[in-house]
Amino acid sequence: MPYRRLPNTDQARIRALKTAIEKADGYDNPYGLPFSFRTVGMARNFLPRFEAAHIFYMECYNRQAKAGRIHQANVKMARLYLSHFIQVFNLAVIRSEIRAAHKAYYGLDACPSLPDLSSEQALLEWGRKVIAGENRRTSQGGIPIYNPTIAKVKVHYDIFAESYEKQRSLQAATARSQAAVASMRREADALILDLWNQVEEKFSQVEPVDKRLELCRAYGLVYYYRTSEKIKSGAKP
Repeated sequence: MPYRRLPNTDQARIRALKTAIEKADGYDNPYGLPFSFRTVGMARNFLPRFEAAHIFYMECYNRQAKAGRIHQANVKMARLYLSHFIQVFNLAVIRSEIRAAHKAYYGLDACPSLPDLSSEQALLEWGRKVIAGENRRTSQGGIPIYNPTIAKVKVHYDIFAESYEKQRSLQAATARSQAAVASMRREADALILDLWNQVEEKFSQVEPVDKRLELCRAYGLVYYYRTSEKIKSGAKP
C-alpha cells in the first residue's frame, strides 16, 4: 500500500490548494464534494495571499541573484586594483622612492606585505584606508603612484562599495519575504491536511484500492510507493 505525503515545497502547496479549489468550482453537485464548504472557503481566502507572498519572495530572490553576479564581478575588480596598488606602493618603499614612515598613512605600517583582502569587509576597510592614505601623502607633496593611479582604484572601489550596499539591501528584502512565506506554511499545511483527510474519508469504502487511489489523486493527493514495495501492474507510483 503506498503512503501519502504532504507537499514539501511552496509550489507543491500552491498546486495542492489550487487543485482542490478548481475541483470545487467545477463540481456539478456541490453537495457531493468530498470536502466541506468551510474548508474550501478557507482555502479560497488563504491561497491568493500565500501565492502572492511566494511570488514576491521569488522576485526578491531573483533580483538578489542577478545583482549578486554583477556584484561579484565588482568585488573582483576592486580587489585586483587595490592589491595591485598596494604592491606597487610597497615596491616604491623598498626602492626608497617613498619613505617607509609614510606606510602609516595607509595603515600599512604593521603590515609587512599585502593585507588580507579575501573578505568584502576587509576590502571595504582597506579601500578606505589606502585611498585616504594616498590622498594625505600626495597633499603633502608626495609623488603620486601610477599604474594604477589612486583615481583608478577609487573608481573600482566606489563601484564595489555601491553594489555592496545594494546587495545588502536586496539580501534583507529576500530574508523578509522568505520569512513572510515561512510564517504561512503551517496554515497551508493544515488546510491541505484537512482537505486530503476529508477526501480519503469520502472514498474510504471504494474498492479496489487502485480505484480509491485514483479518485483521491484526482483531488491532488500524492502517493508514493516505498522502495521495497512492489508496484502492481497498472498502478501509478
